[in-house]
Amino acid sequence: MSSKLADFPSSYSTGYEGIAKGHRRQCHWIVLPAYNEEKCLPRLLDRIDEAMSAAQLPYRVIVVNDGSKDSTGRIAAEYSRNLPLVIETHSVNMGLGATLRDGVLTAIAQADPKDIVVTMDADNSHNPELIPRMGQLIREGNDVVIASRYQAGSKTKGVPGYRRMLSIVGSLIFRLFLPVEGVRDYTCGFRAYRADALMRGQEHHGQALFDQQGFQCIVDLLLKLRPLGLIFTEVPMVLRYDLKEGASKMKVGRTIRASLLLVLKRRFAH
Repeated sequence: MSSKLADFPSSYSTGYEGIAKGHRRQCHWIVLPAYNEEKCLPRLLDRIDEAMSAAQLPYRVIVVNDGSKDSTGRIAAEYSRNLPLVIETHSVNMGLGATLRDGVLTAIAQADPKDIVVTMDADNSHNPELIPRMGQLIREGNDVVIASRYQAGSKTKGVPGYRRMLSIVGSLIFRLFLPVEGVRDYTCGFRAYRADALMRGQEHHGQALFDQQGFQCIVDLLLKLRPLGLIFTEVPMVLRYDLKEGASKMKVGRTIRASLLLVLKRRFAH
């Protein structure tokens, strides 16, 4: 059962009030795939509201509760009373691919083509203070903006050394076999998209836009958008894995295998 964006109470401040039709400000639709994030979600939602309010930017949050067994759903419901937040709920855990798909499709079904869709982790490791800067880069003409670990000024804290090495090797493989101009970080899920870019992707690929189930779905979405003549860019990020509570949900061995198979599939696709 899912809440609908149209059901938001009229008391929410959207940033649209008093703006003539056709001239409203771009809304930022922030998609949060969430699985057992009761420890991290409250602080992240507070930080999102603080960042967007300080920048005076209209926003919506879409929490996709992927069959969580803890209090993630209850916490999101409590926050929806005071924040412009909608909850999509999976009765069972379906994985990141289906969760990202449902969040993004919910956003673009409601968004204006000029709006901005942001995807980020719900574990508090991504800094929502970066969203206004990413949105500005979209307004300056970019179609996809990636919060990158491989740009000057980027920093990471709390990431195990072997995970950092795997990410670097993965970046090199993708850049060698499936280059996307302007992209070095293929696997970071913290991104901002012009809504129209995702709409074009959906029109071009249909249901195949999201056909990867695991963490490789993040890479695959990027590759699916590659042929559409979009402009990609990156912004340096500070990745704070030390703020993440609990173990990573990514199965490293499985993700490596799936990513290598994806490289072969996309590299030699006709």
